[in-house]
Amino acid sequence: MTAAATTPKGERRRAELIEAAASLLAEGGFDAVRHRAVAERAGLPLASTTYYFDSLEELVTAAVEHHANQELETGRTKLDELATRNRGVEATVDLVLDMLLGPLRPDREADAEAVLLRYERLVGTGRRPYLRPLMRTLSAQLYELLHEIFARSGTPVDAAELERLVALVDGAVVNALIEVDPEPRAAAARMLQAALA
Repeated sequence: MTAAATTPKGERRRAELIEAAASLLAEGGFDAVRHRAVAERAGLPLASTTYYFDSLEELVTAAVEHHANQELETGRTKLDELATRNRGVEATVDLVLDMLLGPLRPDREADAEAVLLRYERLVGTGRRPYLRPLMRTLSAQLYELLHEIFARSGTPVDAAELERLVALVDGAVVNALIEVDPEPRAAAARMLQAALA
Protein backbone atom coordinates (compact mmCIF):
# COMPACT_ATOMS: atom_id res chain seq x y z
CA MET A 1 0.00 0.00 0.00
CA THR A 2 1.31 3.42 -0.88
CA ALA A 3 1.86 6.14 1.71
CA ALA A 4 -0.78 8.25 -0.05
CA ALA A 5 -3.52 6.05 1.44
CA THR A 6 -2.66 6.92 5.04
CA THR A 7 -4.58 10.22 5.11
CA PRO A 8 -8.37 10.19 5.66
CA LYS A 9 -8.93 11.34 2.06
CA GLY A 10 -6.46 8.74 0.80
CA GLU A 11 -8.09 5.95 2.81
CA ARG A 12 -11.51 6.98 1.50
CA ARG A 13 -10.34 7.06 -2.12
CA ARG A 14 -8.51 3.75 -1.76
CA ALA A 15 -11.68 2.19 -0.31
CA GLU A 16 -13.73 3.57 -3.22
CA LEU A 17 -11.31 2.02 -5.70
CA ILE A 18 -11.41 -1.33 -3.90
CA GLU A 19 -15.21 -1.26 -3.85
CA ALA A 20 -15.30 -0.47 -7.57
CA ALA A 21 -12.78 -3.20 -8.37
CA ALA A 22 -14.71 -5.74 -6.26
CA SER A 23 -17.96 -4.98 -8.06
CA LEU A 24 -16.26 -5.26 -11.47
CA LEU A 25 -14.68 -8.54 -10.39
CA ALA A 26 -18.07 -9.95 -9.35
CA GLU A 27 -19.71 -8.77 -12.58
CA GLY A 28 -17.07 -9.70 -15.12
CA GLY A 29 -14.24 -11.67 -13.57
CA PHE A 30 -10.55 -10.82 -13.51
CA ASP A 31 -10.50 -9.43 -17.04
CA ALA A 32 -12.98 -6.73 -16.01
CA VAL A 33 -10.60 -5.29 -13.39
CA ARG A 34 -8.51 -2.78 -15.33
CA HIS A 35 -7.15 0.56 -14.19
CA ARG A 36 -9.44 2.60 -16.44
CA ALA A 37 -12.58 0.59 -15.63
CA VAL A 38 -11.95 0.77 -11.89
CA ALA A 39 -11.30 4.53 -11.98
CA GLU A 40 -14.44 5.13 -14.04
CA ARG A 41 -16.59 2.98 -11.75
CA ALA A 42 -15.23 4.80 -8.69
CA GLY A 43 -15.66 8.21 -10.34
CA LEU A 44 -12.00 9.02 -9.79
CA PRO A 45 -9.16 10.05 -12.13
CA LEU A 46 -7.38 7.24 -13.95
CA ALA A 47 -4.09 8.07 -12.21
CA SER A 48 -5.65 7.34 -8.83
CA THR A 49 -5.41 3.59 -9.38
CA THR A 50 -1.63 3.74 -9.70
CA TYR A 51 -1.36 6.41 -7.02
CA TYR A 52 -3.07 4.30 -4.36
CA PHE A 53 -1.94 0.85 -5.56
CA ASP A 54 1.57 -0.19 -6.50
CA SER A 55 0.29 -2.61 -9.15
CA LEU A 56 -2.84 -4.05 -10.72
CA GLU A 57 -2.10 -7.26 -8.78
CA GLU A 58 -2.32 -5.32 -5.51
CA LEU A 59 -5.65 -3.83 -6.58
CA VAL A 60 -7.03 -7.22 -7.65
CA THR A 61 -5.90 -8.78 -4.36
CA ALA A 62 -7.63 -6.03 -2.38
CA ALA A 63 -10.79 -6.49 -4.47
CA VAL A 64 -10.85 -10.27 -3.94
CA GLU A 65 -10.33 -9.84 -0.20
CA HIS A 66 -13.00 -7.15 0.05
CA HIS A 67 -15.56 -9.19 -1.89
CA ALA A 68 -14.88 -12.34 0.13
CA ASN A 69 -15.03 -10.50 3.46
CA GLN A 70 -18.40 -8.99 2.51
CA GLU A 71 -19.76 -12.44 1.71
CA LEU A 72 -18.38 -13.92 4.94
CA GLU A 73 -19.94 -11.10 6.96
CA THR A 74 -23.29 -11.61 5.22
CA GLY A 75 -23.01 -15.33 5.95
CA ARG A 76 -22.35 -14.70 9.65
CA THR A 77 -25.39 -12.42 9.83
CA LYS A 78 -27.58 -15.01 8.13
CA LEU A 79 -26.21 -17.69 10.47
CA ASP A 80 -27.28 -15.63 13.48
CA GLU A 81 -30.77 -15.35 11.96
CA LEU A 82 -30.83 -19.06 11.15
CA ALA A 83 -29.88 -19.98 14.70
CA THR A 84 -32.84 -18.07 16.12
CA ARG A 85 -35.43 -19.00 13.48
CA ASN A 86 -35.55 -21.89 11.05
CA ARG A 87 -33.03 -24.68 11.59
CA GLY A 88 -34.39 -27.12 9.00
CA VAL A 89 -32.38 -28.85 6.30
CA GLU A 90 -33.69 -26.53 3.58
CA ALA A 91 -32.60 -23.40 5.47
CA THR A 92 -29.19 -24.95 6.09
CA VAL A 93 -28.80 -25.91 2.44
CA ASP A 94 -29.79 -22.39 1.32
CA LEU A 95 -27.21 -20.79 3.60
CA VAL A 96 -24.45 -23.22 2.63
CA LEU A 97 -25.16 -22.59 -1.05
CA ASP A 98 -25.12 -18.83 -0.46
CA MET A 99 -21.64 -19.24 0.99
CA LEU A 100 -20.38 -21.53 -1.79
CA LEU A 101 -22.21 -20.07 -4.81
CA GLY A 102 -22.86 -16.49 -3.76
CA PRO A 103 -26.19 -14.90 -2.95
CA LEU A 104 -29.24 -16.09 -4.87
CA ARG A 105 -30.21 -13.72 -7.69
CA PRO A 106 -33.96 -13.18 -8.24
CA ASP A 107 -33.75 -14.03 -11.94
CA ARG A 108 -32.90 -17.66 -12.83
CA GLU A 109 -30.72 -16.68 -15.80
CA ALA A 110 -28.86 -14.03 -13.80
CA ASP A 111 -28.26 -16.52 -11.00
CA ALA A 112 -26.83 -19.13 -13.38
CA GLU A 113 -24.55 -16.47 -14.92
CA ALA A 114 -23.38 -15.31 -11.47
CA VAL A 115 -22.57 -18.90 -10.46
CA LEU A 116 -20.64 -19.43 -13.71
CA LEU A 117 -18.66 -16.23 -13.16
CA ARG A 118 -17.91 -17.26 -9.59
CA TYR A 119 -16.48 -20.62 -10.68
CA GLU A 120 -14.48 -18.95 -13.45
CA ARG A 121 -12.98 -16.62 -10.83
CA LEU A 122 -12.19 -19.48 -8.46
CA VAL A 123 -10.49 -21.49 -11.17
CA GLY A 124 -8.75 -18.34 -12.42
CA THR A 125 -7.03 -17.79 -9.08
CA GLY A 126 -4.88 -20.82 -9.88
CA ARG A 127 -3.30 -18.83 -12.70
CA ARG A 128 -2.54 -15.96 -10.35
CA PRO A 129 0.13 -17.08 -7.88
CA TYR A 130 -0.02 -13.74 -6.07
CA LEU A 131 -3.56 -14.64 -4.90
CA ARG A 132 -2.69 -18.05 -3.44
CA PRO A 133 -1.79 -16.92 0.10
CA LEU A 134 -4.98 -14.85 0.33
CA MET A 135 -7.12 -17.68 -1.07
CA ARG A 136 -5.74 -20.10 1.55
CA THR A 137 -6.69 -17.65 4.30
CA LEU A 138 -10.14 -16.99 2.85
CA SER A 139 -10.76 -20.69 2.31
CA ALA A 140 -9.93 -21.41 5.96
CA GLN A 141 -12.36 -18.69 7.06
CA LEU A 142 -15.08 -20.05 4.77
CA TYR A 143 -14.64 -23.59 6.07
CA GLU A 144 -14.76 -22.31 9.64
CA LEU A 145 -18.06 -20.58 8.90
CA LEU A 146 -19.44 -23.67 7.15
CA HIS A 147 -18.52 -25.79 10.19
CA GLU A 148 -20.44 -23.33 12.35
CA ILE A 149 -23.45 -23.37 10.00
CA PHE A 150 -23.71 -27.15 10.17
CA ALA A 151 -23.12 -27.23 13.93
CA ARG A 152 -25.77 -24.63 14.72
CA SER A 153 -28.19 -26.33 12.35
CA GLY A 154 -27.99 -29.51 14.38
CA THR A 155 -25.91 -31.38 11.78
CA PRO A 156 -22.30 -31.11 12.93
CA VAL A 157 -19.72 -32.39 10.45
CA ASP A 158 -16.03 -33.15 10.80
CA ALA A 159 -13.38 -31.77 8.44
CA ALA A 160 -13.47 -34.78 6.10
CA GLU A 161 -17.27 -34.72 5.81
CA LEU A 162 -17.27 -30.97 5.17
CA GLU A 163 -14.70 -31.41 2.42
CA ARG A 164 -16.88 -34.14 0.89
CA LEU A 165 -20.00 -31.95 1.00
CA VAL A 166 -18.20 -29.00 -0.61
CA ALA A 167 -16.84 -31.32 -3.32
CA LEU A 168 -20.37 -32.65 -3.85
CA VAL A 169 -21.69 -29.11 -4.39
CA ASP A 170 -18.77 -28.21 -6.66
CA GLY A 171 -19.26 -31.37 -8.71
CA ALA A 172 -23.00 -30.79 -9.07
CA VAL A 173 -22.45 -27.19 -10.15
CA VAL A 174 -19.68 -27.96 -12.63
CA ASN A 175 -21.74 -30.81 -14.11
CA ALA A 176 -24.77 -28.51 -14.42
CA LEU A 177 -22.65 -25.83 -16.09
CA ILE A 178 -21.21 -28.36 -18.56
CA GLU A 179 -24.73 -29.54 -19.42
CA VAL A 180 -25.87 -25.91 -19.74
CA ASP A 181 -28.42 -26.53 -17.00
CA PRO A 182 -30.26 -23.24 -16.43
CA GLU A 183 -30.31 -23.86 -12.67
CA PRO A 184 -26.91 -25.00 -11.35
CA ARG A 185 -27.91 -23.88 -7.83
CA ALA A 186 -30.96 -26.17 -7.90
CA ALA A 187 -28.77 -29.10 -8.98
CA ALA A 188 -26.40 -28.43 -6.09
CA ALA A 189 -29.31 -28.05 -3.65
CA ARG A 190 -30.74 -31.45 -4.64
CA MET A 191 -27.37 -33.15 -4.12
CA LEU A 192 -26.73 -31.45 -0.79
CA GLN A 193 -30.24 -32.14 0.53
CA ALA A 194 -29.90 -35.80 -0.41
CA ALA A 195 -26.53 -36.00 1.36
CA LEU A 196 -27.94 -34.42 4.53
CA ALA A 197 -31.21 -36.39 4.57
